[in-house]
Amino acid sequence: MLPRKPNNELILYLVLPCYNEEETLPYSAEILLRKLSCLIHEEGLISEKSRILFVDDGSKDRTWETITQLSNASPHQISGIHLAHNRGHQNALLAGLMYAKDRCDVTISMDADLQQDIHAIEQFLQAYQNGCEIVYGVRNSRSTDSFFKRATAGAYYSMLKWLGCSAARNAADYRLMSAVSLQALSEYSEVNLYLRGLIPMIGFQSGVVHFDVSKREHGTSKYTLSKMLKLAMDGITSFSVRPIRLVLGLGALIFTISMIMIILFIIDYFCGNTVPGWATLSCSIWFLGGVQLLSLGIIGEYVGRNYEETKKRPRYFIADTVGDEETR
Repeated sequence: MLPRKPNNELILYLVLPCYNEEETLPYSAEILLRKLSCLIHEEGLISEKSRILFVDDGSKDRTWETITQLSNASPHQISGIHLAHNRGHQNALLAGLMYAKDRCDVTISMDADLQQDIHAIEQFLQAYQNGCEIVYGVRNSRSTDSFFKRATAGAYYSMLKWLGCSAARNAADYRLMSAVSLQALSEYSEVNLYLRGLIPMIGFQSGVVHFDVSKREHGTSKYTLSKMLKLAMDGITSFSVRPIRLVLGLGALIFTISMIMIILFIIDYFCGNTVPGWATLSCSIWFLGGVQLLSLGIIGEYVGRNYEETKKRPRYFIADTVGDEETR
């Protein structure tokens, strides 16, 4: 266990990625400022140098102007970084974590809408003081989600486990990471990010905190179905080649069945039992065509992602910052 600072010297950064959240931010900032004040002055769990860090993921509305106004109103408590263009939630989160890693002792990442229970922060900090370098936030239930989202999420996490990814079931991007674990995370250079699967690979001592999820108070969710599907595909293709091996196994199975059928057809031919079979021929063609297209699609996903990784393009650019004076 690495040595810990006394509570009142522990610098905490709350990292919140934002995309088109101008309606939500004033409310979220007010709630978090009260929480930060309570943690500093009433509970004595963190240092006065602790901050709220908003990460604007290239928003198209007035999100950055709102962050700037909030920082100017609370210059010693609110900071912000503005990405040059929209890079997606995972890259925005990573940008905030990498920005904070040299300025703090621990980070806690969460969503800007504050649907995640902020009263669990004390439990995160306690787990850190007990020796954990990473503490995962896991939802108690998915009662606030639709039936479709609950069903697909359950199936997805089961698939990830089967593929060998160690992401915790119902885990969120609500987690604590120490400066040590953030430094280790900075060594990973993946372009297609799935932090819920990548962070467990770091291997430091970890813990779990369970929390409840409430309904969004302001604005609407910007996490569309297409973004969720992309994140899901990143999770599948980033941590396992098992889908490609399944394609190989399926091809071997079909080849074996085909050889058996050819032998049976030859036997029927010599026995005089052959009958023209349009249905059999049509089904075989459609089946094999579908399998081939599916196999090419799976392989294509891996080839495409490998192509993106080999280009080694920067994952994000920070266009502007506010309230970013050094805190160490």
